[in-house]
Amino acid sequence: MSYSYTVSEAKTFTLTHARHLAAKVATDLKRMQRFYGSPSDTYITNLEGELTELLKHGGVSYVLYGFKRNGVWIEPTLRYDAKDLADGSLDDDPGRVLPGKNIDGASFYSYLVHSSSWYRLSDSERQEIEARLPIQRTSAAQPTAGGSLYFADDRTYSSGGRALARSTLRSY
Repeated sequence: MSYSYTVSEAKTFTLTHARHLAAKVATDLKRMQRFYGSPSDTYITNLEGELTELLKHGGVSYVLYGFKRNGVWIEPTLRYDAKDLADGSLDDDPGRVLPGKNIDGASFYSYLVHSSSWYRLSDSERQEIEARLPIQRTSAAQPTAGGSLYFADDRTYSSGGRALARSTLRSY
């Protein structure tokens, strides 16, 4: 005689989960502000609100926050990739933004790429969500990283079965 069984688990990603993830990113940005003077408190609040709303609707593929000089990302820059998480056990503490990088002549910048789920929403659904966002983005070419720089995975923030995998721009 043999037996088998199946276990299934459904997780619902809620506004609370989205806020948890966005708050971790906002904490990273506050750390960046402490070391480099940017972004401002108001801009961090707006970026957090934007990320919360877009995460809630599955609208983020990845987003970058950092400094660019002459159209090129420089240190410090952080990248967050949105992912589904099979095991919700990974939830690092935010922080560890490195101080002391040269940002002379650079400005703070953010760049967001929408997910395929975003484009599966109707035009009216996307417009309704965008109208609620505290930031109105425009089309722009994505800046590239400087020649001897690469993104190193260093943190994972998770909640409700989804995650933001953080990478930090580093030099070789």
